[in-house]
Amino acid sequence: MMLRQWMTRSVIVLLSLLPPAFAQLPLPSDVRRPMLGLGAAWYPEQWPESRWDADLTLMEHAHISFVRVGEFAWSTMEPKEGAYDLEWLQRAVRAAERHHIAVVIGTPSAAPPAWLTQRYPETLRTMDNGRKDSHGNRQQFDWSDAKYRDLSRKIAEKLAEAFGHDPNVIGWQIDNEYCNESYGESTQAQFQSWLRAKYGTLDNLNARWTTAYWSETYQNWDQIPIEEHGGNPGLLLNWKEFVSDTWRSYQKNQLDVIRSHAEPRQRITTNMMGWFDAYDHYTVAQDLDFASWDDYVGTGHLDAARNGATHDLTRGFLRKNFWVMETQPGFVNWQTDNNALDKGEVRAMAWNAIGHGAEAVEYWQWRSALNGQEQYHGTLLGGDGTPVPLYDEVKQVGAEFEKASAVLAGTTVQSQVAVLQDYPSRWAINWQRHNKAFDPVDALMSYYKPLHELLRSVDVVADTAPLTGYKLVVAPALNVLTPEAAKNLEAYVRAGGHLVLGQRSAMKDEDNSLYPQRQPGPLATLLGARVEQFYALNKTVPVSGVWGDAQDTVWAEQIGVVDSATQVLMRYGTSNGWLDGQPAVVTRKVGRGSITYIGAALDEAAMRRAAEWMLQESGVAAVLQEVPADVDVAIRSDGQKRIVILTNYGAEPQMIQLPHPMRNVLDGGEASSVSLARFGVAVLQDPAKAE
Repeated sequence: MMLRQWMTRSVIVLLSLLPPAFAQLPLPSDVRRPMLGLGAAWYPEQWPESRWDADLTLMEHAHISFVRVGEFAWSTMEPKEGAYDLEWLQRAVRAAERHHIAVVIGTPSAAPPAWLTQRYPETLRTMDNGRKDSHGNRQQFDWSDAKYRDLSRKIAEKLAEAFGHDPNVIGWQIDNEYCNESYGESTQAQFQSWLRAKYGTLDNLNARWTTAYWSETYQNWDQIPIEEHGGNPGLLLNWKEFVSDTWRSYQKNQLDVIRSHAEPRQRITTNMMGWFDAYDHYTVAQDLDFASWDDYVGTGHLDAARNGATHDLTRGFLRKNFWVMETQPGFVNWQTDNNALDKGEVRAMAWNAIGHGAEAVEYWQWRSALNGQEQYHGTLLGGDGTPVPLYDEVKQVGAEFEKASAVLAGTTVQSQVAVLQDYPSRWAINWQRHNKAFDPVDALMSYYKPLHELLRSVDVVADTAPLTGYKLVVAPALNVLTPEAAKNLEAYVRAGGHLVLGQRSAMKDEDNSLYPQRQPGPLATLLGARVEQFYALNKTVPVSGVWGDAQDTVWAEQIGVVDSATQVLMRYGTSNGWLDGQPAVVTRKVGRGSITYIGAALDEAAMRRAAEWMLQESGVAAVLQEVPADVDVAIRSDGQKRIVILTNYGAEPQMIQLPHPMRNVLDGGEASSVSLARFGVAVLQDPAKAE
């Protein structure tokens, strides 16, 4: 029966088109698993079993190839402690299989059952006001609590025993959207032990944190508090690093037990949340098989550049393709204003993800829950079980994913330019903005956006990532520069790379302490210049030089040149007296490489010219320059073939002339030009060999 329901091409195509995250072992021929997965969050435990086939039939008609199940179903999986009921989930997995829909199982630890929190109140997190959280929501658990970890591990193990060899289960999601810490005595004691292991002695900690300031010196480890803001900068940074390590160990507690029972082809992830920075995502991601994130616009409409940068951020966690594990089907329910995306915008958003390296897009959720806190959230089916208007648009996306799977198989985003992103730097700036308008993510976007518009492909990676493959590396607001990162950047420049540092870079060391040398700290000698003083601006400051005339309204750094080989590119105009005529941007050749420091927060037009200069200096050629400004271009390649994805985000239709004929993947045939309506998408296979 299974073979009759699948086309003759299934085995060959299936193995060639599976996402790299899942293409490990042969899989049964009865499940549709195209290289581009379209998914939905399905909650069979919330509906009568007699309804399941009707839902799955509608999914199949919409070309949905996988569902995520189980991540909030602990009370159904284990209604009493130690009494497990997974038979319903077995039946749900088999039902999905009958409809050629694969399954990703979520471990349910984000939403503990009432019996657990009542019997073990110590598993509830202590909030920052000192009160215990309560049952009835989600993420109310203490991620550092040993008992909670034990119970979470047990339910994960039961699931892995039941489904670790299931042919229709292709992967696992650990928990759901890590976000809440605990501030109780037990967590504080763990933090103090973590600090002791890191620093060894209190004398060492006190010296590195400069606790003589305000008589903060500690005589005993148990005197060290938990601080989220307003405390000693070293304490603040170490708490965040402890939080990150604790999320990693919390995750590994479940991940290890799943791996001990599951086949290697079942790959494991967790769903992160874009620019959310309560923990260091590089730390937490390193044990996963692939990264994923939840892509929500919320209020307003899609910002293609910022959303694309967030995809690139997620791709950079493990430096390979990723999944969008949740995205909004039209609108959400958790903003003050929950407007719907315009007709066609959901489709454009899906292709925005694919263009930046996504292998799958999953909608949250499939059908409106009749009760619960998210009744008004967008879905593909209403509470009555019939499709909402958006269903047909998602169906179109699914059909297009199937058409494009073959040509996108094995491709990813291949970049010659990297933008560096660092959580300690973002934390450090946000704790001490000095100018409320200085947002570290906005600072990153001021560099990323013009570079992506010119080049079409940009990586976002950590400052300790391998850099040898990049011709240009840009580090906006890299405020905290560790010795490891400093060596990485210096080695990159001396090997012929071109490094650009943005304002506020290299002010602090790994303890969030100011470097004893001026900015850019350990890189100042390489630059042949230093920052004499920084200024938070409350008026517009003119800047001019090789990038033309510009304005700075947020942050300005007066740069002093100490090496005759260092060239001044831009200078400040008349301002506060201190900045008048002083260098704002400098650069220095280092062998075949160079290092540049931009001390001014330049306006958008000037940053475009700066990006053009960066690409020219580093020998990177801009791509498809004749494309209209409202049309986004994304490029994926496998080193041989190149796939170009065009999306029109403008209000008016656009005609794009191609540099040479390309295969139109979605519409068929060969095209020398494409016409795109608003939110129109074209997927083109370039016959020219990728460089």
